[in-house]
Amino acid sequence: MNNHAPGKNAVSQRPSESDLLSRLQFAEALARTCGELAIRESAQLSISAKGVHDVLTQADLAVERHIRDAVASAYPGDKVVGEEMGGQSDLPDYADFWLVDPIDGTANYAADIPRWCISIAYLRAGKPVIGVLFDPVINRMYTAAEGHGAHQDGKPIKARATKSLQGATVELGWSPRLKFDAYLKNANALMQAGGAFVRRGSGALGLADVAAGRVDGYAELHINAWDCAAGVLLVNEAGGSCNDFFTPEGVRNGGLLVASTAGMYVSLLGLMTK
Repeated sequence: MNNHAPGKNAVSQRPSESDLLSRLQFAEALARTCGELAIRESAQLSISAKGVHDVLTQADLAVERHIRDAVASAYPGDKVVGEEMGGQSDLPDYADFWLVDPIDGTANYAADIPRWCISIAYLRAGKPVIGVLFDPVINRMYTAAEGHGAHQDGKPIKARATKSLQGATVELGWSPRLKFDAYLKNANALMQAGGAFVRRGSGALGLADVAAGRVDGYAELHINAWDCAAGVLLVNEAGGSCNDFFTPEGVRNGGLLVASTAGMYVSLLGLMTK
């Protein structure tokens, strides 16, 4: 459910199939080397505070630098926007660029909790057309390209067919940018509707779980674009539904994200926006 029409600055031509798949192969190989780098960096971890519930490790910076160097070598002139080193503030509307979270789930990574991943997406005219998530701890690779479906380790994945919140499981992400009361309100509303919720500390992997049919939905009142770009494409290509997150405002400042099975989407969106 990502039907926002490109604006006047949009690139009109679609990427060629060969270019799309070449970039997907590049992103997959890059994500794997990033995972190997993050594992090596974990042995010499140092943490500096970004906030009470948000930490920055030297691994985040090392991985993002690695991504930027690799893109500069393979695709000279391509712009990279990343969580740690920024770049979104000067983007023209509906630009073509790489959008990366070097380690999604940094707090888990820093605490040696095996729930984090590398997230790499490529956006064409402001919309994700390539998405790669790599979980190096359990060696799972998620890939998606626009019009080519979603895959885990090369095998197609599909979202569930759940139609009701009754009995559904939804991961609810939380950000310290918003008051915790809002999170509790949504959790309570979901439980009142007969559903259950979990929170596991990685929005990207939460979206991958929706795409792979492990949970019925993922919702967060405010998430940043680098956390969800690859995951949103995975969900859409796996037959699920997402709100129209990728507007210029969403890319620059983040916002509400609701992703779920197609049959449950309207109900979950309504619950999250009450």
